[in-house]
Amino acid sequence: MLTVALAGKPNAGKSTFFEAATRDPVEAANYPFTTIDPNHGVAHVRTRCPCLDREERCGNDTCRDGKRYVPIELLDVAGLVPGAHEGRGLGNQFLDELTNADAVIAVVDAAGATNAEGEPVEVGSYDPVEEVDFVESELVEWLADILDRNWETIERRSRSPDFDVDDALADVLTGFGASEADVAACLRAIEYPDDPKHWDDEDRHALAEHLRRETKPILVAANKMDVAPAEHLERLLDLDRPVVPTTAEGELALRRAAEADLVDYDPGDDDFEIVGDVSDEQRGALEDLQDTVRTYDGTGVQEALNEAIYGMLDRITAYPVEDQSKWTDATGTVLPDAHLLRRGATPRDLAFAVHSDIGEGYLHAVDARSSRDVGDDKELEEGDVVKIVSTA
Repeated sequence: MLTVALAGKPNAGKSTFFEAATRDPVEAANYPFTTIDPNHGVAHVRTRCPCLDREERCGNDTCRDGKRYVPIELLDVAGLVPGAHEGRGLGNQFLDELTNADAVIAVVDAAGATNAEGEPVEVGSYDPVEEVDFVESELVEWLADILDRNWETIERRSRSPDFDVDDALADVLTGFGASEADVAACLRAIEYPDDPKHWDDEDRHALAEHLRRETKPILVAANKMDVAPAEHLERLLDLDRPVVPTTAEGELALRRAAEADLVDYDPGDDDFEIVGDVSDEQRGALEDLQDTVRTYDGTGVQEALNEAIYGMLDRITAYPVEDQSKWTDATGTVLPDAHLLRRGATPRDLAFAVHSDIGEGYLHAVDARSSRDVGDDKELEEGDVVKIVSTA
């Protein structure tokens, strides 16, 4: 399962974002370091379910009238403060929690109502762009420190006649979320001395910057958009990186209201309808939230998750089935599973995603839409429904 981590300074709304996206209750309060231990939960990305191409909806628990919700892991890391990579605010402990994250959502206080330490200040008095810069720099410094701490080992290995810098760095960095391919790609992007003994801090820092971009891509959730000064939002949206305005509090309120049958709302909708018996005070609050949702085409929480997975990580959704005509598994469940695969993935990749034994025994695949065999090298596309034929 892919993992997205929420990072940022204290009191920016990470825990509220987490609770809204997972519906797992967490402690949230108006003071720094409410979260100490990381919170792990299951959130979902939303896509178009293939059942919309059939006469009847699939009835799957993760499909709401053709809106398919695919699970991912969401991690809420305790608030970071400047100097976290040096241990400030238990920063190293918190940064290490990001090791297995595939992507990072930097939740920033777009309202500028908290300072660098996460302490409340007057709305608009703090520049949220500084939050973005500091999250990125702390991740880079964290990776650079990992390289520094392990460089003596790499230098010793370089004395061996069969030394390969790619392999040596991969051995160090795969434990921190970097693959061999990531390391190789980063080394190709920079200039560096052949002999590790001649590397300096600038060389290691350059590698750390590329590793951050390659292994920990960052999306900015410009949170508290409903109370943020317009100029703050404009500056954030002008950044040369993915930015999604969000109101985590608004999303949490809507999910609670939907669970209580007060509103008709599915996560990611760009509008909602008040359908339950609400008090005048509740109606006023919901109508204010409705104005925000209509203005921004949603609360932004689902959009941020979707952009992290389908945008930054460039994933597609594929659906393995056993019965190619009915699109069911062995028990008759229609479109039972959805897998998030890298763009360019093949039917064999999907087989391994289902189970390693299915992948090892892979024979061929059938496009369930056309009932035709597909080549092993066919690149799957978003929404493909595939029957895998395997000896397993």
